[in-house]
Amino acid sequence: MHDNSLFSPVAQLYVNHHGWLRGWLHRRLGHSADAEDLAHDTFIRVLRSQEDVRELRQPMAFLATIANGLLINRWRRQAIEKAYLEALAARPEAYEPSPEERHLMIETLLQLDSLLVGLSMRVRQIFFLSQLDGLTYPQIAVQLSLTVAQVQRAMGKAFSVCYASRFE
Repeated sequence: MHDNSLFSPVAQLYVNHHGWLRGWLHRRLGHSADAEDLAHDTFIRVLRSQEDVRELRQPMAFLATIANGLLINRWRRQAIEKAYLEALAARPEAYEPSPEERHLMIETLLQLDSLLVGLSMRVRQIFFLSQLDGLTYPQIAVQLSLTVAQVQRAMGKAFSVCYASRFE
């Protein structure tokens, strides 16, 4: 641990804990470059936060919480990208979206996913089957062994969240 009063509180936090955080992330990811990127992103979040890091009682827990959130976001993004690319590959048409279109679609899917994150997995699945796959409510009901009324209720919940988000 270094104690240099010339450092800002965040710089002191960085000097004291960056190596530990990078190692913590490396153990979870197995890639030193990815661990370094996420450690960097963690400290960017610390800099952007209004948290007074001088008051932290458990700085490693604080950093791990931020880094873990970034890891979850990264894994969610990778899962969405993978599902989108698999859906593209499964399409019978020869349509190949441009890199810009792919990026916009993945960003839209990520926004939808984060918007619906408070809903159950089943409601989200029903919403995506309807809105992205274009299935009708009866088709969704058959595919998921539900009643059409259950599908309608789930869609009502999802649409309520989407509608409410427009006014936040």
